Parts: sequence; C-alpha cells; structure tokens
Amino acid sequence: MFFIVASCCFSFSQNKQLLYGFSEIPQSLLLNPGGKVKNDFYFGIPLLSHIHTNVGITGSTVYDLFAKDGVDFNTKLQNAVYGMDSRDFFSVNQQLEIFSGGFSFGSSYEKNQYLSFGLYQELDFITYFPKDLAVLAIEGNQNNINRPFKMSDVSVAAEVISVFHVGYNKKINEKLTFGVRGKIYSSIANINSTKNKGHFTTVNGQNNFYDHIFNLDLEARTSGLASLTDDESDSDSVVKDLTKRAFLGGNLGLGFDIGITRQLNEQWSMDASLLDVGFISHTKDIENYKIKGNYVYEGVNPIFPEIGSGQTAEDYWNEIEENFEDIFEVDTTTAKYTTWRPIKFNASLNYIFGEQEYEDCNCTRTEKSYLNRAGLQFFAMSRPKQPQLALTAYYYRRLFNGLQIKTTYTIDSYSTYNIGLGVSARLGGMNFYVMADNFLQLKNIYNAQSVSLQLGFNYIFNKNEN
Repeated sequence: MFFIVASCCFSFSQNKQLLYGFSEIPQSLLLNPGGKVKNDFYFGIPLLSHIHTNVGITGSTVYDLFAKDGVDFNTKLQNAVYGMDSRDFFSVNQQLEIFSGGFSFGSSYEKNQYLSFGLYQELDFITYFPKDLAVLAIEGNQNNINRPFKMSDVSVAAEVISVFHVGYNKKINEKLTFGVRGKIYSSIANINSTKNKGHFTTVNGQNNFYDHIFNLDLEARTSGLASLTDDESDSDSVVKDLTKRAFLGGNLGLGFDIGITRQLNEQWSMDASLLDVGFISHTKDIENYKIKGNYVYEGVNPIFPEIGSGQTAEDYWNEIEENFEDIFEVDTTTAKYTTWRPIKFNASLNYIFGEQEYEDCNCTRTEKSYLNRAGLQFFAMSRPKQPQLALTAYYYRRLFNGLQIKTTYTIDSYSTYNIGLGVSARLGGMNFYVMADNFLQLKNIYNAQSVSLQLGFNYIFNKNEN
C-alpha cells in the first residue's frame, strides 16, 4: 500500500518561470547564460543567495485520499489508482547555492563581458506511478488470470550532486548577447532504475490452483550508498565523506549550458537556453542489483501437520521465504555506469512598453527605458518516459529602480491555472528576492497540484540604470 500512497503525494519540478529573464537577479544567468546583465559586480550571501523548492503532483492529491467527505477510504483509493496511469510521476527537485559571484570586464569605456561562478547543491528524484502493480495490489491476481502485469511501470531515479560552474557572457552588439557555462558535477549519491522490463502473470496450475510466471529483466544501479550504509561507518566519518563529495570528491562528470538573447527591434526580443547537457561517470562506491530470467512459482500447498509433529506457522512462512530466495537470484555487481543529466530547454518572446519619463534631462542617457514587459516562455525537460513541458505567460513591472515584480500564469504537467508572483527589492547594495507559485491553491495545500518557493540574498554593485 505504501507505494500507492507515496505516488499520490507531492512532486517537484525544475521549471523556474518566475526567475527566468528576471535580469535584476544575478541567479537568472543560471537559467540563461546569454541573458542580459544589469550589474557590474555581485556576490551571493553564502548559503542564502538561492534557495529553491517546488512541490506538486500530476495525479491524485493527498486531499483526494484523506478528505472528510463521507466517502469510504477504499473507494477513494480505488478512484485514485484507476484515475492515474504509468506516466504520472512523483518527483523532487531542490537546490541550495553554497556560494556565487560575478563581475563585468572589458574595455574601459564599455564593459561588455561578464564572468560568473559558483557552487550549488542539488537533489533530483523522480518515480513513476506503478499502475499495473497498484491494480494488482488492489484487485489481487485471482481476478486477473492470464493478465500480464508490466514491470516496466517500475521506474525511479534519484541523485544528490554538487555543481561547480563558471559562466561567460558577452554583449556582442546592441542586438545580440551570447553566453556559455561550463560545469563540473560531483555525485554525492545516486540510484537509477529506469529501464526495467518484463511481466508477472498468473495462470491456472497443474500441481496447485495457480502458477505464477515471472519474466523479469530488472536492474537497480547505485553509487555512493554502500559506504554510507556500512555498519562500521560512524556519524563523523559519514559527515566527513559527504562534505568531501560535495566539494568535488565524489563521482565526477562534465556538462555545459548555452544561451542567447536577440533584440528583434526596440521593443521586441527573444531568448533561449539549453541547460545541463552533460553526464556523470560513476566509478566509486558502486553496488548494482540485477534480476533477469524466467521463473515459475507454483504457490503454497496448504498441508497442515498432524498434532504433535512440531511444525509451527513460523516454519511454514520460513519455507515460503526460502522458496522465493531460491527462485529469484539477485546478481550483485560493482560495474561502472554513466548517467546523463536531465536536459532543460527554455525560450521566450518578450515585449517591453510604457516608456519611462524623466523630470530632469540626462544627456548621458543613450537608450530609452521601459517600465513594463510581457511575454510567453516555453520550458521542456527530458525525463525517463516522456518530456516534461510548461508554457507561461508573464507580466513584469519595474515600480522604481529598487523594486521590481513579476507575475506568471503557467500551464504545465500539474495544472492549467498556476499563478505565481515574484518580487526583487534592493536597499543600497543589498538585494533580496522571493518568488512563489500557485497562489490559488494555497488555501488548501493538501489539494495543491504544485507549490514552489524561491528566495535569496545578494550584494550587488549596479550599473547606471536608465
């Protein structure tokens, strides 16, 4: 029952539509290294410059199962299971920036290049809803004779990594800005089991009521977990090991981001980015498990012993356990493997309007300044079974030089009415931003399809603003 309820909980997404294109916030360069830059120099407050979590679900919610509405729980559970399919998923993504910074450089009269860098920790987890196994758990196999239950529904991947990155941004001319970011990944822990095959089928038996046929090709690959679960490891050594892995001491990999911004005319622009094109090679602390083959289990013959024979119920179940251990041979290996990062794509079309008027003449001002921006943003991310997509309409408003807001309306895998709001404020050089999604569903968090939060503190030296 546990996996059914767990699959109906919350989900995290890596779409950051509120932060994307919000150029007053330095962390927006992490979503488009070719975005516009509006500071000469900045540094993030360590461990506080960017904190991100996002929670949601593609299927039934916790409220669907536990609401006090007079409906029997078993009925709710059945409705939840039958209302979902094997493409529904439960995923988690969380990021914590450890340190970051950036500075502009170039000729003395025009600093049109920018270098940014940092280190952040990320957790990414996804598991798809095992529809066939959930139906089997509810209905049993007696009512499903000769029906194959797919093992491919079992698909899960999880990892905790740290990422050290260096980005380069250049304003080539007034219409074109380009950027690229190189990344070194350090895997702290990884679990990967996304290519399972096979099925389980119950048929009428000859020696017993039923024969249970298993055609299996299952594999789970792990790295960084065996040493952490070692009985000889104490808490101090575990913390020391995790810290070492976080600072490029784990299984390593390489990747890159690329981005561009194109000014179409004075008021229209477009931009795009491709993120996390990379891999991690797992060579240390590996433990893999594999079951492959055809197995037949004829079930249990309920032969009851005579009184005084000495056989107990415990002996009876121990025999069943031994039978399963004999049938299913788990092959444990330490073979190296490679995982690919989930690639993310962003693109947006933007229109600025509402020219700002100035009371005093400023003869050094070279371009117009606009208070408003609106547009559409598209997001896509690769996932084991199918891409995760989102489309966002947004409105941005600069209230004054030290305060900007952005509101979004997003259609994604979770809902068709996700409304978000982001605010960036600056007092002197100190910048603070906070962003949250799905305000309409906050009144009942247990029935929310998705809720996200981003916040951070930076110290920024700004360019002269128009």
